[in-house]
Amino acid sequence: MFKCDKCGLCCRNIGKSEFYKELDRGDGVCRYLRGNLCGIYESRPILCRVDEGYEAFFKSAMSKEEYYALNYKICEKLKNNKKL
Repeated sequence: MFKCDKCGLCCRNIGKSEFYKELDRGDGVCRYLRGNLCGIYESRPILCRVDEGYEAFFKSAMSKEEYYALNYKICEKLKNNKKL
């Protein structure tokens, strides 16, 4: 299972990904973000569910370990305020 520390940075930067453009409130931040947490967590889109999103969209392209590694890499870049 993907270990998220709930910093909210991925949800504050969804404008950087075409996958999430429907969730963008217009400034690159998810329209459902409340503080650092998801306001619709239990019913959030599958794209926002790391493990389920992997099964639905990325399973045929890479291993789960590779997928996690990419997600953690993006997470660290966001935390270090590096350009994606």
